[in-house]
Amino acid sequence: MYASREDIGYDFGDDSKVGSKPIKPNPNIDGGWAWMIVLSSFLVHILIMGSQMALGILNMEWLEEFNQSRGLTAWVSSLSMGITLIVGPFIGLFISMCGCRTTAIIGGILNALGWILSAYASNVHYLFLTFGLTAGIGSGMVYLPAVVMVGQYFQNRRALAQGLSTTGTGFGAFLMTALLKYLCTEFGWRNAMFIQGAISLNLCVCGALMRPLSPKELREKYVVRNDSEENQAKALSHSTETIKSNGVLGEEPEKKEEAANEEVLGNVQHTEIGGKSGSGRSMYGLRLFKTVSQLTITVRKGFALWYSSYFGAASLFTNRVFVAFIIWALFAYSSFVIPFIHLPEIVKQYNLSRQDNVFPLTSIIAIVHIFGKVILGIISDLPCISTWNVFLMANFTLVTCILTLPLMQTYIGLAVVCALIGFSSGYFSLMPVVTEDLVGTKHLANAYGIIICANGISALFGPPFAGWIYDITQKYDFSFYIAGLLYMVGIIFLLLQPCIQKKQSREKSTEEAQV
Repeated sequence: MYASREDIGYDFGDDSKVGSKPIKPNPNIDGGWAWMIVLSSFLVHILIMGSQMALGILNMEWLEEFNQSRGLTAWVSSLSMGITLIVGPFIGLFISMCGCRTTAIIGGILNALGWILSAYASNVHYLFLTFGLTAGIGSGMVYLPAVVMVGQYFQNRRALAQGLSTTGTGFGAFLMTALLKYLCTEFGWRNAMFIQGAISLNLCVCGALMRPLSPKELREKYVVRNDSEENQAKALSHSTETIKSNGVLGEEPEKKEEAANEEVLGNVQHTEIGGKSGSGRSMYGLRLFKTVSQLTITVRKGFALWYSSYFGAASLFTNRVFVAFIIWALFAYSSFVIPFIHLPEIVKQYNLSRQDNVFPLTSIIAIVHIFGKVILGIISDLPCISTWNVFLMANFTLVTCILTLPLMQTYIGLAVVCALIGFSSGYFSLMPVVTEDLVGTKHLANAYGIIICANGISALFGPPFAGWIYDITQKYDFSFYIAGLLYMVGIIFLLLQPCIQKKQSREKSTEEAQV
């Protein structure tokens, strides 16, 4: 149905000209240090997303400790998950100015601080601030760089690389569920959170591994990419070229601004060299001025790129398929999060705690989720397979499982549905690839920030909504039905929008041909 980025619609800034001179492939692209980036991202997913998938354990502890309603208590988990993703667009600004490495290290410190401060919580509202807000922002500052760096380092095996790195979510959910159960049993939930905070400091090490690619290495990647897609580019329709011309950022003003900035720094350096005979104080002042000037230029360039992506002539929101992708994301993530938060309670209601203690249903989702991400990534990298088709099929399977889950009241039935949920939710590894296909590598950080922000809104309201429905009906069934139906609406919208856009493009092309 959709074969490539050109078929989908837009390409922001990936149209570098392929020179006649052959370029030697960079050993760090699709190999070398790229696999260290995958390892770093894998560990980030274990420590952040895996921990959040295991919050159902702590949610039960908080219900007993603070004796609040399920709806109110669920806000703690949903705030942490939601804010991790909602801050994506603003983390994109940090990345533009400071780079992925610095952003991730700062985020690791914030995340650990949030866990440690939460160990001293006196009520649920305290947890909103420490765990929901502080740990959530820290998680977001590490999560987005981990995804973006994998996209930068891989070209030919992007789906596989993203699949391998995001399997950390499944491993993490399995490991962290067991770890938090053990820690809560042996030391109590407060000490468990303190220990988890200490473990989370390893996020700083993961951030340190995110070595940025040099501008030269990035240019080489773009050249290789354009060369591999040269045959497809020749077959682009006139309408698609028209769309692309409306989406590309203006390079001339940017180049003029860079030239002016270099001229200012050059004048400062010339003055510094010519003034060597001057006093030490004036030399110190010149160096300070040079440092401030460089910092100002970096901030201005980062903010300009961030602002133009959202509000400029090349705004990401001019891409209709990308807008449909955002609407889908607003409904999708809650359908995956709700089972993780409320399954322990559902198992308890169905008197299945004995079987669940032997092999928890959340662990089944987590383990199969690992295989789902890798297998879907491998399938999507096949030349004859469309990533979009795989992505949509996985979504249809997941929404079917969400609507079916309330009908299952035996452990075997729930286990089968949970296994299918785990496998089909492996499409998460394809989300960065689909996003990059829509907007290009240059705008991946900002675009993926918007997508995970929409996912964050979904995660923020999903679990409390399910808890609120339970408080009214004393059943979780309606929560899954409503979440599943909203999810289906998002999938249909995502499915129809590209067809409408293609039809409009053909009509416009016909009108132009007649003129």
